[in-house]
Amino acid sequence: MGASVEEFNAAKEKLGALKKDPGNEVKLTIYALFKQATQGPCNTPKPSMLDFVNKVKWDAWKSLGCLSQEEARRQYVDLITSLVGAEAPAVAAQPTGSTKSFQTLLISTEDNITTIRLNRPEKKNAITAEMYNELIEALDLAGKDDSVITVITGSGDYYCSGNDLNNFTKIPEGGFILFLRRYVKGYIDFPKPLIGVINGPAVGVSVTLLGLFDVVYATERATFHTPFSQLGQSPEGCSSYLFPKMMGAAKASEMLLFNKKLTAAQACDVGLVTEVFPESSFQSEVWTRLKAYAKLPRNSLALSKQLIRAVEKEKLYAINDAEVERLVERWLSDECMQAIMSFFQAKSKL
Repeated sequence: MGASVEEFNAAKEKLGALKKDPGNEVKLTIYALFKQATQGPCNTPKPSMLDFVNKVKWDAWKSLGCLSQEEARRQYVDLITSLVGAEAPAVAAQPTGSTKSFQTLLISTEDNITTIRLNRPEKKNAITAEMYNELIEALDLAGKDDSVITVITGSGDYYCSGNDLNNFTKIPEGGFILFLRRYVKGYIDFPKPLIGVINGPAVGVSVTLLGLFDVVYATERATFHTPFSQLGQSPEGCSSYLFPKMMGAAKASEMLLFNKKLTAAQACDVGLVTEVFPESSFQSEVWTRLKAYAKLPRNSLALSKQLIRAVEKEKLYAINDAEVERLVERWLSDECMQAIMSFFQAKSKL
């Protein structure tokens, strides 16, 4: 669902009214989305290394790749709206269909579809402890509202890059583990059809949870990566049970044990993804289909979904508990901490 030209122009005016500096990373994202929305994919020569400011701007624009102008316009409007909303008092009007504002998510309800959009594009939508809390609450609210279906997608070029590894530098005893246990349980218990719209690369927990979605649509440029052993960790999201069941033990082991990254087409072949769409028409084709689904009888869909899930719900609870217990052990191990520190050291040298 792209933003109209009028909404785009209104967002430009709102940008000029911001009282607080949103920071350089956010300003670069705004610049890149504006260029993509008005001119399309980056088509200008790369500035020289000495032209530092323009090179950084060029890199930000170039990173959007083939993102359509329609989608760039929508993301630009969403980002400006979130910045304006962050400055507004608590009594300010919320987005259509929303009763709650969030710091790391954009929530909207339109055409009987509630959309939960991960909104840390400057961090590739990596999940922080705050985002876990907000996602738990957003899922709970979406499950109780009057929408027919719920969609989860991402802002920017990535769907989600998994856990923000800063979560691991200081793990409060029991704290982060409880987030994850409750978070996965929110997917197991979700009462309506839940659809993943995978708009870019997906990593870690954002991949393992896909087995708990009812339908998963992906752009052709999406990838799916679960580098757990590489980071001294273990699978979550009930994937230790659902992935072998879905794709067979050998294919699941390639992903969960040996860190194999799947293309969208490969993910579709093994059943992780329902259907893959061309990047150029991804948003329009998917949202046309979602709007058709949202016209179906709400109670019939919800009750059918619950009937399907009830068969294995208790088993999924037990698997979630077992996976989280193993992750507690892994996250507090020397092996895991050394792997995380190695990651940060490598990153600091870039």
